[in-house]
Amino acid sequence: MAMASQGLSSSSDKNCKVNFRERLLMIDSELGAKDVEQLKFLCRDFVSPKKLETCRSALDIFDLLLAAELLSEEDCFFLAELLYILDWKSLLKHLNYTKGQVESLLPTQRKVSLFRNLLYELSEDIVPENLQRMIFLLGDSIPKSPMTSLGLLSYLEKQGKIDEDNLTLLKDLCKKIVPKLVEKIEKYKGEKAAELVTLPVDKETESLYQGEEELFSRSDTTKFLTALQEEPCQNEHTRSNGDRATNGALALVSMTPASVTLGASPNTVNSEAKAKEVAVYKMNGKHRGHCVIINNHTFTSTSLSDRPGTNRDAESLMRVFQWLGFTVHKHDDVTHARMETVLQEQKSRPDHADGDCFVFCVLTHGEDMKVYSSDGVPILIENILSHFTAQQCPGLTGKPKLFFIQACQGKATQPSAPIEADAVNPEGTFPPLEYRIPIKADFLLGLSTVPGYLSFRHIEEGSWYIQSLCKRLKNLVLSGEDILSILTVVNRDVSLQADIHGIKKQMPQFANTLRKKVVFPVPPRALQW
Repeated sequence: MAMASQGLSSSSDKNCKVNFRERLLMIDSELGAKDVEQLKFLCRDFVSPKKLETCRSALDIFDLLLAAELLSEEDCFFLAELLYILDWKSLLKHLNYTKGQVESLLPTQRKVSLFRNLLYELSEDIVPENLQRMIFLLGDSIPKSPMTSLGLLSYLEKQGKIDEDNLTLLKDLCKKIVPKLVEKIEKYKGEKAAELVTLPVDKETESLYQGEEELFSRSDTTKFLTALQEEPCQNEHTRSNGDRATNGALALVSMTPASVTLGASPNTVNSEAKAKEVAVYKMNGKHRGHCVIINNHTFTSTSLSDRPGTNRDAESLMRVFQWLGFTVHKHDDVTHARMETVLQEQKSRPDHADGDCFVFCVLTHGEDMKVYSSDGVPILIENILSHFTAQQCPGLTGKPKLFFIQACQGKATQPSAPIEADAVNPEGTFPPLEYRIPIKADFLLGLSTVPGYLSFRHIEEGSWYIQSLCKRLKNLVLSGEDILSILTVVNRDVSLQADIHGIKKQMPQFANTLRKKVVFPVPPRALQW
């Protein structure tokens, strides 16, 4: 304690940091080897799995969370959530939380996904005897080395045998060995479906929806989503691990130029002229708003290749959004820590209150609902969007928030033509990916491809998706088209593209919870392209 005393005597600022680290040390002293493995599992969506594998103590994990800015003295809720899940509620006091406070904050601040939470809960209920029975049923598909229940579930996930949308194998195992666990799986499916089809409104806009009937009932929407998930994808033989977008709710939106809207009044439907007058977001603020561009070309991780052509995309986005009146902020080769800093800076901007709109573009590698930072850390797309909900960013409440993602899956085998596939394994096939946007109003998420398909980038001219988006914004804003109509044309543009052999194709997709049309005012000067 002599060294700790010396540290405590330096300065008040340093005292706070030392005290916080002392509290983390107290938490670490209570956690055992099993707790460490469970923490590593719960953090897999936020920290590089390779880095987590090297952790031998909770302190090692805390260091990674601190470096990734997922943990700080000012915001330690993520760790509180982890301790709550691990049933170490007695340790919450070290973070100045109570059990009740954590439970009240989880609905809006939860980071650990329902899927990962489910796997953890199941692992806790699988006793060693039942674990051995499961391993026996799986036979040669499972390594012969000793394995915990959490290790088994983690292995099945890594091998692609289970994921958040495909629990068939796990359900069959539980049905045969531990039938009572099937209830937990079914409960998870219900909670996940509720997140997908429920779009609660912000308090500021609640009055707009009171007393109105739905064009689509919740049961109709659920049936629609189920049908989409079960329907075989066209050109199934071309599916691969590309810049994977989404299905389910997102596919429902992208099937038609106009999105499916919950909460629309029959009077609104029957009064089209009146709707056109009122259903447009205001674009008369002191400034148009901020546009952020994350442009990752060079990666320090050896597993991720460089992305030639992305600078062309970034330049095109800068020009078109500056032309539309946005203040553009371009960030090149953004690390995970820098990404969190950018998100915090942007959500805290006081001048959002005076702006009309917000745009966030990401050009990088990615996979399974994630995009990669330049240092190889996966970042959930949902986490990016969640920074700008009404609760997190009040200045953007009621204003359109537009996100465009060209997320590669890595570099495929280079073909003879100067085209690269933004995928790690273009020959592999993967189950459909279902992605949800934050369950709040006024969001739009545009992705460069639909589930399981490749997304292409010309190494000199840029990506098909971003180049079409910029071109159509330039042309169709002048015609007074709204953003959904523009994105529908982009879908058509990209779907007609092909490589020189006419084989490789791509289909973008978008989803939204917009309540009005987004129509950008025509700029006073022409954009030279």
